[in-house]
Amino acid sequence: MSEETKFVPGVTEDVNITEKAVSEVKRIMKENNIPDNFGLRIGVKGGGCSGFTYSLGFDGETKPTDTVIEKDGIQVFIDMKSFLYLSGTEVDYTDGLSGKGFVFNNPNAKRTCGCGSSFGT
Repeated sequence: MSEETKFVPGVTEDVNITEKAVSEVKRIMKENNIPDNFGLRIGVKGGGCSGFTYSLGFDGETKPTDTVIEKDGIQVFIDMKSFLYLSGTEVDYTDGLSGKGFVFNNPNAKRTCGCGSSFGT
């Protein structure tokens, strides 16, 4: 981890990863043989019908300006630009009747699309 990387132990007020989401990340990592030293990279990218889309993926390295959150044995990496859009967000996992997947409950989203995969501020 770089000296400039912001490390945030546990749950932060800025971004919260639920226990259900952590469990699903662990399951995916185990099922796909992703090394334990990899973290979940959460980001925001331009695009989608509302302006921005969320991105999730696994990454083996932090970048100098990343915020790193550790929760129950997993690390979450968030780049500085994305962190601004994700402040106050809860990342959850749902497996209900409406489908299954990661859900971003983002208080900064002023509008969302019908499918819930993009948002605008």
